Amino acid sequence: MAKQTKIFVLDTSVLLHDHHSLVHFKKNDVAIPITVLEELDKFKVGNEIKNFAAREVIRFIDKIAGSGNLQDWIKLGGSDLGKFKIVLDSTPTSINAEYIFSVGKNDHKIINSALVLKESEPTKEVILVTKDINLRIKAKALGLMSEDYETGKVESDVLDEDAFMNIENLDSSIIQSLFTKDSIPENGILGNKKTANGYYVLKNGKTSSLAYYNPVTDHIDRVDKNYVYGIKAKNAEQAFAFHALLNNNIKLVALQGVAGTGKTLLALASALEQHNQYQQIILARPLVPLSNKEIGFLPGDANDKIAPYMEPLWDNLKFIKSQFGENEKKHKAIVEMEKEGKLVITPLAFIRGRSLSNILFIIDEAQNLTPHEVKTIITRAGENTKIVFTGDLKQIDTPYLDEHSCGLAYIIDRLQNQPLFANVKLEKGERSELANLANDLL
Repeated sequence: MAKQTKIFVLDTSVLLHDHHSLVHFKKNDVAIPITVLEELDKFKVGNEIKNFAAREVIRFIDKIAGSGNLQDWIKLGGSDLGKFKIVLDSTPTSINAEYIFSVGKNDHKIINSALVLKESEPTKEVILVTKDINLRIKAKALGLMSEDYETGKVESDVLDEDAFMNIENLDSSIIQSLFTKDSIPENGILGNKKTANGYYVLKNGKTSSLAYYNPVTDHIDRVDKNYVYGIKAKNAEQAFAFHALLNNNIKLVALQGVAGTGKTLLALASALEQHNQYQQIILARPLVPLSNKEIGFLPGDANDKIAPYMEPLWDNLKFIKSQFGENEKKHKAIVEMEKEGKLVITPLAFIRGRSLSNILFIIDEAQNLTPHEVKTIITRAGENTKIVFTGDLKQIDTPYLDEHSCGLAYIIDRLQNQPLFANVKLEKGERSELANLANDLL
């Protein structure tokens, strides 16, 4: 018996999250309410990723429509895809979302469109797909099936992995050989835990060594706790982070960890240590409105508006500078890089469209990016470019993302065990005892 075709009704949040979403429902049919088309029209102007996504969706709909009528079902594409239509605003006969909740709100018009479709297509299952949790709840309260957009979501077991892997009960001669030679053949030592650019603690009783699996040489290399531009690794995780950040064979690094674990500080110190290898160091972060207040409502000119968002990055730079006297070579080097534009701190939106060649690019707060935004950044990487994403999967500030659907989780899931990628998880807070107490108990 053939499986029943479903109709998925997409809202604006799904289309802005993934502008390819219309073709990700296999042979099922896809519809969007006319209200969503109106919202896309409002988002189409601008230079942010969401503006790009809105334009791409509009172009795609125009292309598949051709000279046809979008009130009728039309083919989305090849034989492996279903049909598409736009649902006009109308009032369902059974239950009215605008009557139950409030009149004039777009969310309620979208629910009504899906309810009308449910009435007009009684043989098909109609499902509202949205990234908005509250909209899903409202839809379900009215008896309408609703779900999150699942494409690109990450399974929890990937995110729950430990900061590093322990290899217990090794022969003491293996650890001694690693200390003596700094690098030894893997020869099955790591067993089924062998991972490209994986980090380990090799143990035999009280004897232990920090180690890294090098996929290029198939060797286990010893990892030391060294000073990097005045900053010393305070624990094994930070030592591993420094190793990944300074490793020229690793072109993409994900640093994840809670507040106070040193993600941004370690990334910046490592960048400064390697400043002669790159033409420019760029530190960027997405502009997530503070307390839901749009950036345009903040006082001052453009620089004044973005200053609150960039302050954490400047704080880390000031801390590194404070490790040296004003007349010391490394302090002067930082000042010179700032003056010459070789060290830039900027909102992520300001580098859109740039070619990322011969650059060390650090993106802070990457948990607030969508998978598409992360992919867009990585695909811009040119020759001699290294990209570092830092973030905390537990502190997502954008309403339509969670730890399973954000861009940082996406790259950790999709790129693990790739020779150009390293994922380092920082768990031990080093900011202060008070910060650790808050992370543990609040």
